[in-house]
Amino acid sequence: MDKKILLTGDRPTGNLHIGHYIGSLHQRVQMQNSGNYEPYILIADVQALTDNADNPEKIRASIIEVCLDYLGVGIDPQISTIGVQSHIYPLTELTTYYLNLVTLARLQRNPTVKAEMKQKKYGANVPVGFLTYPISQAADITAFNADVVPVGEDQLPVIEQTCEIVNAFNRIYGQTLTMPKAILETNKACHRLVGIDGNAKMSKSLGNTINLKDDADTIKQKVMNMYTDPNHIHIEDPGQVEGNTVFAYLDAFATDDQISQLSEYSSLNEMKEHYKHGGLGDVKIKKILNEILQQLLKPIREKRQVFEKDRAHVMQILKQGSEKMLEVASKTLDRVKTSMGINYFTDKTFTDKYSTN
Repeated sequence: MDKKILLTGDRPTGNLHIGHYIGSLHQRVQMQNSGNYEPYILIADVQALTDNADNPEKIRASIIEVCLDYLGVGIDPQISTIGVQSHIYPLTELTTYYLNLVTLARLQRNPTVKAEMKQKKYGANVPVGFLTYPISQAADITAFNADVVPVGEDQLPVIEQTCEIVNAFNRIYGQTLTMPKAILETNKACHRLVGIDGNAKMSKSLGNTINLKDDADTIKQKVMNMYTDPNHIHIEDPGQVEGNTVFAYLDAFATDDQISQLSEYSSLNEMKEHYKHGGLGDVKIKKILNEILQQLLKPIREKRQVFEKDRAHVMQILKQGSEKMLEVASKTLDRVKTSMGINYFTDKTFTDKYSTN
């Protein structure tokens, strides 16, 4: 059976966090290890510059850090190809061609872009590169002929826009590009992990994350300071589960076996019922969550630290991966230009018209 091509990636604007892990990273590792996929993973530094053009050092400093996070969670460079977006030059040219297939009005309607513009308070001063980044992502996805793209729920509108571009290109120029399919985590609690402050989204830019590289003390401190139910003042008070950050994290990360091992409850639902009726304190549920996250992150952190001792090797992984991805993307670009009829100097039907023989 032919392997499906998988494309995914992250913006290098800081260390990756548990929202990345539960929303996409652990799924990437599972798909990688299944043997059914050929994974390509892109460190999207060009996209990161769309809203960090005045601070390129932030991007530069994060390239290796993001790769270390990948290696820590179990991305295997012998199976998965990891590359840096800015060194895969055909992506820029593909983006240029796709720009002609999307209207400004359509870009402005993209829910993901609208939400991020509002968060960054851009208004009419949005950088053009930022507004058009879904088109750049479409170039990334199609350049490697991706069949599947593991994403968080907030990125579904971007995949939808990619599919529109693929449809438009294939309709105008003939069947050329592969239609991708978004793959979501099956646990809905993982689709959009809230920040530790209760904000609607865990985000590096909001500083409300638990990073994959955080040490044990930092994790504990962050968990114990988490937002819960402001009306749950005394242990005996009934508590609200919905909108409670600690329970949102338990939904995403805890299994019933872990709950039964760490408490007197047989399941997470049983613990929730006790909390809702009163008699269960916030400190106790935070201690349980802390232990679960410590168990998850310790092996990731330790594996990451091993790779961190040889950053030259990590650089070599990125260099080799970028070279391989450049080769694949170049073939796609040639195919696209052939379909568009703009490969003037290699198209015999075109050059023969002007032959002097």
